[in-house]
Amino acid sequence: MQPKILIIGTGGTIAGMADDAEKPGQYRAAQLSIAALLAGVSGIETAAAGPLDAVQIAQIDSKDMNDEVWHALLKTCDAAMRDATVRAVVITHGTDTLEETAWFLHCVLGRLAKPVVLTCAMRPANALMPDGPQNLKDAVAAAAALDADGQPLLREVVAVTGGGELHSARWLQKLHPHRLLAFSSGEQGPLGWVDGTTVRLRHGYAPQAADAAGDYSGSAWLAALPAPASTPWPWVEIVTSHAGVRPGMVEALQAQGLDGLVVATTGNGTVHEVLLDAMARARQQGLPVWRSSRCSDGLISDAVLPGVADLDKDLAVALTPYKCRVSLQLALVQAKLKV
Repeated sequence: MQPKILIIGTGGTIAGMADDAEKPGQYRAAQLSIAALLAGVSGIETAAAGPLDAVQIAQIDSKDMNDEVWHALLKTCDAAMRDATVRAVVITHGTDTLEETAWFLHCVLGRLAKPVVLTCAMRPANALMPDGPQNLKDAVAAAAALDADGQPLLREVVAVTGGGELHSARWLQKLHPHRLLAFSSGEQGPLGWVDGTTVRLRHGYAPQAADAAGDYSGSAWLAALPAPASTPWPWVEIVTSHAGVRPGMVEALQAQGLDGLVVATTGNGTVHEVLLDAMARARQQGLPVWRSSRCSDGLISDAVLPGVADLDKDLAVALTPYKCRVSLQLALVQAKLKV
């Protein structure tokens, strides 16, 4: 039997419903099941070029994304990676935290033998002109795409976000609150585009992400990351450097048991003098503190991709603050459990 594409539902606007189809901005996210979404997409079987299967692991508005859903996603993706009857994974997700989930999966899954494609929508399912059905169909087409050797075309976690745009988890950002093309990869540009059942890559090929070092790592991370309901994952927060910032916030978070801190800096890694003192004291007390620019484009000049060996460093991180938070959380797990 031909291997299938597994569709994982988590909720989001793509599964949302509006009380009035002519007012798509007024809706409730996560109302329709993944089975109902698939039933409403014409030609999705053709895009898949093979069988489809679906599983619902969550039904939430992605603004409420949490460690429990991430753990369930990792568990389901890991099972799919090791299942010979599954050839690719597609995940339906809300737009608000899509980039964070994509980066989490990129970090924990490592090198992929099978595509993992996330998708979303900016309009609810019953809008007069919903974008979700086309985005889901495009994501399935991307997951099914093969290279000239008959191998999966996509070799890293990606997202199909609208207009057929295909973005790498590394650079993906939501930049607009309501337009249909709400996402961007900044100066890097999209990885490629989905055109019908054809996937066109900007450079003609999909290189393995350089920062996904080593082999497939999903099973190791699944063993290392406990079920959050019983054992909470490390607590990492983001504090923003801004005009008029006042002292006390870092200390207040530390008093509550904070495990790590990301400072969203101004410009090229600069931080308000009030925060600088608090950051220095926190590091002296053993709290990991990393920096990431709050600018939507570009990176801090000396920024690097972080790792567990960087926990005690005044590190400028080559990620958005939100993805930096994920990386710091995982580095803390690595330090404790030697993943």
